[in-house]
This record gives sequence, C-alpha cells and structure tokens, in this order.
Amino acid sequence: MGKRIGAGKRGRSPGRTAVLLGAGALVTGMLAGCGTSSGLKINIYMSPEDNFQKVVDACNVKAAGKYEIIYNKLQRGSDDQRLQMARRLAAGDTAMDILGLDVTWVSEFAEAGWAEEWTGANKAEASQGVLPGPLDTATHNGKLYAATKNTNVQLLWYDDRVTPKPPATWDEMMRESQELKGQGKPYEIVFTGAQYEGLVVFYNTLVASMGGHILSDDGKSVVMDEGAVKALELLKKVSTSGLTDPSLSNMKEDDIRQAFQRGQAAFQLNWPYVYAAYAKDKKADLPHFKWAVYPAAAPGMPARTTIGGFDLAVSTYSQHKPEAFEAALCLRSPESQKISAINDGVPPSIESVYHNDVPLDPGKPASADNPNMASQYPMREAILAALKTAAVRPLTPAYQNMSTVMSKVLSPPSEIDPKATADRLREELGDALQSKGVIP
Repeated sequence: MGKRIGAGKRGRSPGRTAVLLGAGALVTGMLAGCGTSSGLKINIYMSPEDNFQKVVDACNVKAAGKYEIIYNKLQRGSDDQRLQMARRLAAGDTAMDILGLDVTWVSEFAEAGWAEEWTGANKAEASQGVLPGPLDTATHNGKLYAATKNTNVQLLWYDDRVTPKPPATWDEMMRESQELKGQGKPYEIVFTGAQYEGLVVFYNTLVASMGGHILSDDGKSVVMDEGAVKALELLKKVSTSGLTDPSLSNMKEDDIRQAFQRGQAAFQLNWPYVYAAYAKDKKADLPHFKWAVYPAAAPGMPARTTIGGFDLAVSTYSQHKPEAFEAALCLRSPESQKISAINDGVPPSIESVYHNDVPLDPGKPASADNPNMASQYPMREAILAALKTAAVRPLTPAYQNMSTVMSKVLSPPSEIDPKATADRLREELGDALQSKGVIP
C-alpha cells in the first residue's frame, strides 16, 4: 500500500471515512488504491495531528486511485519541524510534495524559493470563503504561496461562579482580579509569560489591540510606534501588579491551563483546546466554564488577537505539482476542515464551516457518537468574532529571528522598562531583519 518516501516505513492508521462517505465507498477506494492505483504517492509533511489521517483517508477515496496521499508526521517540536523541512528543501529533496507550514513560516519558505505560488483556479479555490486574517498568513509580497488548513485564536476563559460576566477591558479585568484577591477567591490573570513564542504572540496581541505596529506593513522596516510602547506599558503593569502567577516567567500554554483548573486563576488567556481538556478533567464543572473575546486594551477599540494555525504549501521540488495542488485543496476543503475541527479541535479558516451543523454522518441524527460543530464547538461564535478582528504576526522572511529577539528582550515581563525596552527592540529587530531567507 505504499511506503513513506525518504523516511522508512510507516503503517497507515484506520480512518473514519466510512462514517463520512459510506462503507462501500471506503472499500472501493481502498481497492482502487491497492489494485488499480497509478502508484503515484503524494507526500505531505506536517506536524502530528491525532485525527488528520482521517482527512487523508477521505481524500484518498476521493482521488479514486489517481494518487495516494501519504501523511508523514514531523516531530512535535515546532522548531524541529521547521529545521527538518528547511534542511531537506535546501538539499533539493524531491520526496516532499506538500508542506504543512506554521503560519509564521510561509514568507520564509516563499522567499527561499521553496514554496510554489498558487495561481489561476487553484488560487481561486484556495481563497474562496477564507477569513481575511488567515488568508493573509498564506501570502508573501501580495502573492499566495499556501492554502489555509486551519487557523487558531485565543479567547478569555473564566468560571461564571467566580466572575458572572467577562470583563470588557484590561482595566476592568485587573480591577476585578484585585477585588477577588481581597475576598480570598481565585484571582490570578494567567497568560504565556515564558521566554518563547507564546510571549511574543501575547505581546503582538497587545500591540495590535493598541493600534500599534512592530514592523511596517511590508515587513521590511522596524516601526515600534506609540501603540507598541503602550503595549509594553500594559505588559509591565499586569506583570508587576501582584495579580499574576508567581511562575509567570516560566508559564507556557499548558501551565496556565493547569493553574486555572487548579482554582488559582480567575482569568485565563489561552487557545480553544482548553475547553476539551476541561471537559475531560472537570466534566462536572463544565457548565460553568465560559469564554469571551479578549478584553479591550485601548478605549473604544476592540481587541485584535493574534492568530495561529497551519497552511499547506506545494514544494517547488515536487515532481507531481498538479496532483500535489489537487491533494492540498482536498486536505483543506470545507469538509476536511470540519473533520479536523470536530475531531482535533483546530478552528477552521473557512467561515462557512462554523455555521455547518450537519453531523459527521449526515444520514444519522447528531449525537455524542456522531458530533457536529454545535456540540464540539460551543465557543464557535466567540472564535469567529475574534477572527474577524484578528491580528497576524509580522509577515517577514526573518520572523524566526525576530521571534527569538523579542522573546529574549521581553523576558521576564516584570523587568520591562517601556521606553528603554522599545529602544532595544528597535535596534535588535533592525539587525534581525537583515537575515536572508531560512536559516537551516
């Protein structure tokens, strides 16, 4: 049935394609893949995603023997994923057809000449119905170099037994936190404060929510305007307020999730995966676990929360580009994004998927065994609202260098000196922008 090209053998996990397309279609597709297939393998290299093989299986059935998509799982660490792909592409590896790129890598890979531009009908299909923020992440210098697979955006999470309604602004949240602390109740405001990408994402959100800019719109020069300085002031203020966790400077996503679940925090700023984790760990309390968009940082301005996610690019070294584009379009189609959203909790980049309440098996009623978006994504309206005002991280080929510099300069947040830190960022980010392409 096929080997994982260039990386040894890997068995294929069984999918739930029968639920989606019917057992007969699955059997037919498998027979075509094994017996009458062209033998063409389309390799996708992407981060591990528990149920993505189900998407691959469904697309292989749809391909009807024209080709077989092989899911090659990269390492779990983001940096390791990027380095493996960069090194293989730098060597002109033709075994890589579809590249699963973090949204911060697209400009980098496009600038290096490793991602094929999307044009014509492929571009039109890859762009149709996609929310503007996610679509921006797939572009470089005004051209489309990837198709959005999924997006992601953080929300404010709280317990309505502690805070009956979410705070509308950062000032209101800090005031409520102080009152809760005085009452001996859970009060902490927890967010990603460790020296890594999570801190950069958090700061970027504050900058955008202040109407500021770190880089120019074309990503070629450092700005660090008044909004960026005000964001430093707010980050410093909350970090030294006595309202955060004592381990703030070491906290990543799962650390803050656990702090909230232990009852230490009143407000958690985190990705939507925390809902499924809470449902598993504290099922009895789930009716009280609530969510809202981020609080506003500046008066009269809605929060602009930084998005994440993955995009699919076609390698310039692929020897099967037409089939690779076709396969990539299937892997990120509305149907595929719905499967991934329901099974793996990754937010769709296509707006219509949020409103699609047909269960996975459309021939049966929605149930716990046959879920739909409404049951698996009760926070979908808040996610969609956040995405419609979302911010993207600076779109530059030098983003990895930028992120390293920013996480270092911003850590620990409690030691930020807004004006001096802004000056240092201007200087060091200017140096970071001088890098060329990917650093393998």
